[in-house]
Amino acid sequence: YGRNYYSRYDYENVDKEKAMAMMAELTNKIESGLAGTELLPGYTLGECDEFEYHDPVDKSVSSNQGWRFNFTDGSRFVFRLSGTGSVGATIRLYLEKYESEESKLSQLTADALSDLVQIA
Repeated sequence: YGRNYYSRYDYENVDKEKAMAMMAELTNKIESGLAGTELLPGYTLGECDEFEYHDPVDKSVSSNQGWRFNFTDGSRFVFRLSGTGSVGATIRLYLEKYESEESKLSQLTADALSDLVQIA
């Protein structure tokens, strides 16, 4: 037993060029070989990948859906760029962490995810 902590941050109306530059910088960092790096004590990056969505109904595949950072303890965060219309872009940050330690099951979500937020 345990608890899954989850949060999403939306950064809306970001300048499109700056949002795309940020995603390009993430790509550069990932391609430089971050896997295996301990980014904070207890948070070793297992793998980074650009994920695809596979629709189970119509079997379509949507590529380039964002960057996923998976940690060896099962925690992860995802950066996703969306809404790249003329008004601006939205950068979404998704954070997830499983907690099994009984003394930490009642903590606030912000506290449970604070290390992941710092890393992201």
